[in-house]
Amino acid sequence: MVNNQIIGVDDPHLAPEDLDLAALRENLLEQRLFRQEQLRQIAATSRADAPLRQRAASQTEVRVQLAASARMVLADVDAALVRMDEGGYGACGLCRRPIESDRLAIVPQARYCTRCQQVREVGR
Repeated sequence: MVNNQIIGVDDPHLAPEDLDLAALRENLLEQRLFRQEQLRQIAATSRADAPLRQRAASQTEVRVQLAASARMVLADVDAALVRMDEGGYGACGLCRRPIESDRLAIVPQARYCTRCQQVREVGR
């Protein structure tokens, strides 16, 4: 069951109609399928290339990094779908304020509002 409740709808910057949860969910599901297929292709390519022991180490490193990135995005997408189901989608994981609707339109799996995301990136 999908819970279309949005935390922080009293914020004048984020009206309930600003978020089309059905479209965002569809985007997340498409991303999930894309990342799952990407991981299958990386694994298939790795298996097919296994007999070629002279493969460059850089190619192996690229595949490892691509697979790690795909797994990370897939985990973020799955977490966003859980937040949708539980009613917490659209709320920043740090400050609990609403995530900007334009940010969610671009990065529907976003866990943090723009300000908190920038703070996290600076802290790295």
